[in-house]
Amino acid sequence: MCMESDEMALNNIHPHDTIVRMVHPSRIYELNSLPEGKGPVLCWMSRDQRARDNWALLFAALRAAEKGSQVHAAFCLSPGYPGATMRHYDFMIRGLVELESDLKKTGIPFTALLGDPQTVIPAFAESICAGLIVTDFDPLKIKRSWRAAVASAVNVRCVEIDAHNIVPCRIVSQKAEYGAYTIRPKIHRLLHEYLHPFPEIRSVRQDPDFAVNDWNRIRAGITADPTVQPVSGVMPGEKAAMDALDDFIMNRLERYHKEANDPNKDAVSGLSPYLHFGHISAQRVALAVRESDAPQQAKDAFLEELIVRRELSDNFCLYNDRYDSFDGFPQWARQTHEIHRGDRREHLYSIEELENSLTHDDLWNAAQRQMVSTGVMHGYMRMYWAKKLLEWTDSPETALEYGLYLNDRYELDGRDPNGYAGLAWSIGGVHDRAWPERRIFGKVRYMNEKGCARKFDVRAYIDRYR
Repeated sequence: MCMESDEMALNNIHPHDTIVRMVHPSRIYELNSLPEGKGPVLCWMSRDQRARDNWALLFAALRAAEKGSQVHAAFCLSPGYPGATMRHYDFMIRGLVELESDLKKTGIPFTALLGDPQTVIPAFAESICAGLIVTDFDPLKIKRSWRAAVASAVNVRCVEIDAHNIVPCRIVSQKAEYGAYTIRPKIHRLLHEYLHPFPEIRSVRQDPDFAVNDWNRIRAGITADPTVQPVSGVMPGEKAAMDALDDFIMNRLERYHKEANDPNKDAVSGLSPYLHFGHISAQRVALAVRESDAPQQAKDAFLEELIVRRELSDNFCLYNDRYDSFDGFPQWARQTHEIHRGDRREHLYSIEELENSLTHDDLWNAAQRQMVSTGVMHGYMRMYWAKKLLEWTDSPETALEYGLYLNDRYELDGRDPNGYAGLAWSIGGVHDRAWPERRIFGKVRYMNEKGCARKFDVRAYIDRYR
């Protein structure tokens, strides 16, 4: 365990601002009850794909230092992850190539594996005689099943470290929160305990015999849809993520509270893909924003989205196994949808028509084209886009199915708790309240183009993505 009395044993952790910050014990979640062995510590990286500001990697380094053993990092690419396309694999692999280089500078070998993590990770752990497996936290069902399978297949201790959230998801709440207003005070009450600078991993050894990963072989083994091509406007990796953060703080943060909901103003951070792939830590972002010279209103507005809303999405997916289905909606929303299930729709579109931006609504078509061509969609437009799916399909189930398919297929940050929570909010009232009843939507919040026009120049946005 990570105890304050162990500080002097951390001979490969570099003090930050003269204080060595240990990995908070509450970030640690035991995946099995087996003892540690004497062999190397395997850091199985998954959600958090970075060498810097990574609590899971730091914990692995801590334990290795305490045991006098080595750290070995690995990442297992599942060749056909559900919903992922070559756009996502290309972005991820290019980030992993940079990660390999960054880890080598610290003396930590990195192995890229290909296959089903449930079998590949246990086999790799055995091949290096690992005495401990450390992995990172992810609330999605497929990732939880992978971790459970690995933990039951190995014969050594296996732990999970929440390296993604500032306040660990399992600590901030032990139940599904009703909304931002219920989780916000719980997070704010604990922030002072977790929102502090990271320690740094010093070089532990230099080994000229490090294995070099065969990235061409790995790319050849990916079975994802190649028709969704990589995008050129967003560069992957830790360096690009830090550059994006610096650019946001210098050029846009000061007006975030005023212009974030206007897709023509380019006031948002652009960090979502980097946060999704773990190329940057939300904690690093929060620290940088907090220390900036931007107006307090701007910092508060951004940190609300970065911390409260993002961690609420993780809470939703961890404690609601039906986060991707109609059954995951709150009772009042399911009831109102049942009442309005037979309401006549003026427009019904197939998935092919939606995917190709062939609706009667120029604003919706522009949002869809932005997503397809750039790999991102402005956050405000994402809400409008999702709500129209409910209006233009034959059922809330179909709306959610189409929304998940399109979001996961084209968004760089698809297949993420934020996406599941956002679609559940738009279509199923999750984390929202009941509104005055209306046709099709029932009591679920309604949005239309007139409401958008009151917030921004709709025509300019349409022309931009015509």
